[in-house]
Amino acid sequence: MKLAFSALALPALARNAHALGYPARPVRLIVGYAPGGATDITARLIAQRLAERMGQQFIVENRPGATTNLATEQVVRAAPDGYTLLIATAANAINASLFQRLNFDFVQDMTPVAGVIRMQNVLEVHPAVPVGTVVELITYAKANPDRLIVGSAGNGSPGHVSAELLRMMTGIKMLHIPYRGIAPALTDLLGGRIHVLFDNMATAIEHIQSGKVRALAVTTVFRSPLLPNLPTIADSVPGYEASSWYGVTAPKGAPFEIVDALNAEINAALADATILSRFEALGGLPLAGSAADFGKLIKDETEKWSKVVRFAAAKPD
Repeated sequence: MKLAFSALALPALARNAHALGYPARPVRLIVGYAPGGATDITARLIAQRLAERMGQQFIVENRPGATTNLATEQVVRAAPDGYTLLIATAANAINASLFQRLNFDFVQDMTPVAGVIRMQNVLEVHPAVPVGTVVELITYAKANPDRLIVGSAGNGSPGHVSAELLRMMTGIKMLHIPYRGIAPALTDLLGGRIHVLFDNMATAIEHIQSGKVRALAVTTVFRSPLLPNLPTIADSVPGYEASSWYGVTAPKGAPFEIVDALNAEINAALADATILSRFEALGGLPLAGSAADFGKLIKDETEKWSKVVRFAAAKPD
């Protein structure tokens, strides 16, 4: 229904943006990660469709560093004219409490434009770990405190806070080892040097299907279309939900006509079968909705992860 409404509203919104002469020149879409990852792929899919529909280039610029904070500050400081946009991620919500001295307030200094995709993570273990379900993992961890080693892509990464959320909700104790990226953590899981990992579905599925790791559950409240028989953690731990998500934001003060037009165009792109199939291959589903919907998600996620960061006493690497 949201997508249908966006499609009906699109002509009027496009006329409003056109009245402002937008876009009259190329638009920059800033990504806080290096090329090639899921964030970058998502940005390029959306940029291509926006360019096709709005008649101007949407240029993806990768600015990795400081766990997306460099890219975020660049957009916060940009002119609020709709020509500099950010691919916002769950990291932005986590960073708000993980870093004590940021030069911006993400919730206050950004204008939500549109959600794009919600990505699933998967809880997986090395096959030598004697558990086959989330309940068995919790039982084993309680009987063997700190014996299980859980890896992550770094302190405060989505995988780390996903593990800490499970620990906070169940009282289990696992020893956390942060790595510099998910690839070395996965290498050590495959080698049996760590026991548990919260990995993204796109990275994990090959190893799950080959039997090199054992999947216990997905972290979202919805099951994976790639592994439909795999339960959710919430099936065993009611209320548990953790996911990676991507969307588009603009600097504070961006004209609402431009925000609304971009929102409608992004929602229209999310209804495209080609984009939907690409997102499904990444282990995600479209995050359609209004700019206000995306703003509420950002606010809710920022509050949620602040509690987990405080519980874990997490500090940035």
